[in-house]
Amino acid sequence: MVQKIFFNSSLPRSGSTLFQNIMGQNPQFYVTPTSGLLELVFGARANYTNSPEFKAQDADDMKMAFRAFCRDGIDGFYNSLTDKPYVIDKSRGWGYYREFLDFFYPDPKIICMVRDPRSIFSSMEKNYRKHPDKSGINNDAEMTNITTEQRIDTWANSQPVGLALQRLYQIVKEGRDKKMLFIKYEDLTRNPQKELEKVYTYLEVDKYDHDLQNVEQITKEDDEVYGIFGDHNIQKTVEHRNPDYKEVLGVNASNWIKQNYAWFYEYFRY
Repeated sequence: MVQKIFFNSSLPRSGSTLFQNIMGQNPQFYVTPTSGLLELVFGARANYTNSPEFKAQDADDMKMAFRAFCRDGIDGFYNSLTDKPYVIDKSRGWGYYREFLDFFYPDPKIICMVRDPRSIFSSMEKNYRKHPDKSGINNDAEMTNITTEQRIDTWANSQPVGLALQRLYQIVKEGRDKKMLFIKYEDLTRNPQKELEKVYTYLEVDKYDHDLQNVEQITKEDDEVYGIFGDHNIQKTVEHRNPDYKEVLGVNASNWIKQNYAWFYEYFRY
């Protein structure tokens, strides 16, 4: 039976899939690919908020019952999938919607993988270039997303990159970051043992001796669903690679990203 559910609410292209599969080596943990659990409770919240059947009953009773519905629902969801004591549910929205999560799952433990935004945009650009056989986001007739700079601007103002960075900005602004654990992708690949010790201390779970030279992929998801930017495959060996954003994006675009996200670089000390 599941004893505790933890939450992975990371930036896109920041190593969240790698993190899940590292933690999945621990036989005490059930780890997910990109999860739809948040969408299930969101759907329930929309009906609870708007349906006249709930509005017509005692508000305090309905609030108490809805809280129990969400809590018992996520417990039942994972108890049907695993008998392991710990779960890490991966969804980018948990950090931003912490107050809602805390409403039915008090004092949640949320881990957020972050990465230099220049490397995030570089990863998006490389995925774009890897698929010349697929219709991309560029539109010659309207002259949109023709250049790397235009594509960066599009990603900065849309899902998943722009939305995730804006949510993270608001998390920091409102002080919700104080109860989250942030792990830099660069630190995880440079010194994984040190970063994993932080994770186990934060989760208050006994440490495990991970094999970082042979990380088998146990999370499965169909990247065709996410289009050309879906890329949830990992390398077996945890190793650091020098960033290539200057080569991929160019110096001017890289400098623009750093200036545009100055708050990120200051907060995370990149």
